[in-house]
Amino acid sequence: MRIDPLKVVGEILGEPAAEMRNPVNADYQCPFLNSTCTKTSHWIDGPFPVCTVHYGGRTKATTSRPMCVCPNRFYSIDLMGDIIKHCWPPGPPPTNPHIAHEVKMADFGNVDMVIADIDEVSGNVKAFASVELQAVDITGSYEPAYQGVLNSSPEVLVSYGMNWKNVRKRFILQLIDKGIYHYHWGTRIIAVVQTPLYENLHRAIQWEELPPDRGGNTVIFMLYDYRPDPDRPGAYVLGLDRVVGTSHSSLMTASLYQPVPSKEVFHQKILANLER
Repeated sequence: MRIDPLKVVGEILGEPAAEMRNPVNADYQCPFLNSTCTKTSHWIDGPFPVCTVHYGGRTKATTSRPMCVCPNRFYSIDLMGDIIKHCWPPGPPPTNPHIAHEVKMADFGNVDMVIADIDEVSGNVKAFASVELQAVDITGSYEPAYQGVLNSSPEVLVSYGMNWKNVRKRFILQLIDKGIYHYHWGTRIIAVVQTPLYENLHRAIQWEELPPDRGGNTVIFMLYDYRPDPDRPGAYVLGLDRVVGTSHSSLMTASLYQPVPSKEVFHQKILANLER
């Protein structure tokens, strides 16, 4: 489909795409990391600094909405403040909170961010909560639209979609695997996602939604969504939508016992693919 590239690319380096047509002049500096953009593409050399794309709105039945395609976009939020206020693990709130990034341990993998309450005398960790950031994956490529923005092209040929299923496979399994450790440690793992991504995940895997302050909630979903920036026409800010808790057992059971597709339909697929 040929389309105005500005109807595909929403943000480049955190700015409205129409205002950031030459990111090399900005040294590819990500305003959310205060360093060079780390996002890459198979199709171009160097950074691929697209934060947000538009999805939907190409038919009368759908409305276009901005979708976050880079998890670093969530660093524009006061995550530590929101987590302490809305979903800190049971116990007293932290008195000396600090952030650690990319925390790794054996048989565990990296955690995007950990918020830890550090004892001011001993320097030990008194309590902590782990944080995982997840943006949506893409099928196809919106890279031609990015190049179109840079070249001020009126139209480009582009084909892409939201790869909801890939996120479900990777991210939910990750929360289950890491969540069991947090369950035994008596703390929480907090999944930071955009609202439409959460809604798609929950439609497919219907775990129990619980109040975030309920005891036994090991996994907490913090849902953010884009809102127009009141101070910058055409720009977006991410705002907290809602906070949803669930137990590790509910997430694992719902993921394991999803609706089973028809065996008869599978039989027909087998017959259609028999060797002749």
